[in-house]
Amino acid sequence: MADRHAAICRNTTETQIELALNLDGSGRRDLQLPVPFLRHMLDLFAAHGNFDLKILAQGDVDIDDHHTVEDLGIALGQAFRQAVGDKAGIRRYGSRFTPMDESLAHVALDISGRSYLVFQAAFPRADVGTFQTELVEEFFRAFAGNAGVTLHIRVLYGTNTHHMIEAIFKAFGGALADAVASDLKRPGIPSTKGVL
Repeated sequence: MADRHAAICRNTTETQIELALNLDGSGRRDLQLPVPFLRHMLDLFAAHGNFDLKILAQGDVDIDDHHTVEDLGIALGQAFRQAVGDKAGIRRYGSRFTPMDESLAHVALDISGRSYLVFQAAFPRADVGTFQTELVEEFFRAFAGNAGVTLHIRVLYGTNTHHMIEAIFKAFGGALADAVASDLKRPGIPSTKGVL
């Protein structure tokens, strides 16, 4: 497999983002962004996916976190799509159940080239600290839409909102790592159509 990394620069009137992703990294993280809770979640994602992730981001968080969270999802999705390349030799599918204390999350995904998100999580609180929990779904919608990934996320149960979201991001990292791993039995494009 070719070297699978990408760098994205996204500048708008609302956000300024520089993001670098290496799918074949060692879990190194350098995350500088003005949304502390999302920084924590992306740290977990990269660590559990064993991805190298570097982010330098600024945004209009004086308004709220929405633009920054959504644009980070866009940038991560674009970087992923670029890094994974033609998808030859990958497993394509990934699935991971991840417990976090009383919570259990399941993430299943297909690097299909088709963007779709199913998100089922009934968070008991509207926010964790200053972070609005509705932005979790916005982040993953932006990622899936730009990555060309079909993404199913479920929190099966849980009572602590922080734990529920943490379980999602850990499961997401693990499932994505499984999907981009080499499939030694199938070195070509993992599709009967011959293209993804």
